[in-house]
Amino acid sequence: MNDALAGLLVLLDLERIEQDIFRGQSRSAVIPRVFGGQVAAQALVAAGRTVPDDRHTHSLHAYFLRPGDPGAPIVYTVDRIRDGRSFTTRRVVAVQHGQPIFHLSASFQTWEEGLDHQEPMPPAPDPETLATGEEMVPRYAAAFIDEGVADRLLEARAAVDLRYVHEPPYATRGTPREPRSQVWFRTNGKLGDVDPLTHVCLTTYVSDMTLLDSVLLAHGRGGWTTGDITGASLDHAMWFHRPLRADDWLLYDQHSPSASGGRGLGQGRIYTRDGKLAVTVIQEGVMRVPR
Repeated sequence: MNDALAGLLVLLDLERIEQDIFRGQSRSAVIPRVFGGQVAAQALVAAGRTVPDDRHTHSLHAYFLRPGDPGAPIVYTVDRIRDGRSFTTRRVVAVQHGQPIFHLSASFQTWEEGLDHQEPMPPAPDPETLATGEEMVPRYAAAFIDEGVADRLLEARAAVDLRYVHEPPYATRGTPREPRSQVWFRTNGKLGDVDPLTHVCLTTYVSDMTLLDSVLLAHGRGGWTTGDITGASLDHAMWFHRPLRADDWLLYDQHSPSASGGRGLGQGRIYTRDGKLAVTVIQEGVMRVPR
């Protein structure tokens, strides 16, 4: 386990300041606001800590309301909406400087047998054959909006081994492509005997890193790294279908069915390496072309 991953685990270990109130810290982000994946993962940690151990996350729905201040703590208040025989529902509000910055609703379920089918895993090369971030990002440093982007990007993703199957948006700026993207990812180190919620929260953290890439690809835009798009996440939804481990390779298959009205929609499916569909993700974001 590298230092960045150890630091991320500390970041997700929220301080309980009341029965259903938690406090989390932030880490430096690539852009001067709290990374959306961080606040989503922390909110899910807060919700999960009020749920019995035999109930596991099966879905979350969230809205990003205001940019988070990375220099200030975030307070998470959990509302115990429902505790049923099979399902538990929680609502979480994240607050900074007296204002809500994020809302999350999450549902948890006891395990049970039932119908079982899935879409097959799409073809993808083995992750070990692909370039690491440390190998790939410096190749395109000349395309970035300033000299520090490459270092900030690598630092922000240091806890995760994330490998693009095809070139990322900033590498093919100016050339529209099919609105599809694939990345393999896993944590940069083994997690040992941690609880299933930790794996789910780490996957939630990573799920916000690349999902809107497919929107950029459709229009030949490089994104925030090249300065030809400004934007932010608006909402985020995830459904957890089957168990996963965040320290084993996961394939994130992403595409964009639509962009309009200054917004872009990304859809993704996360598969385990042996082909099980573990998670479905949908996110919409503001995507504006600077005037």
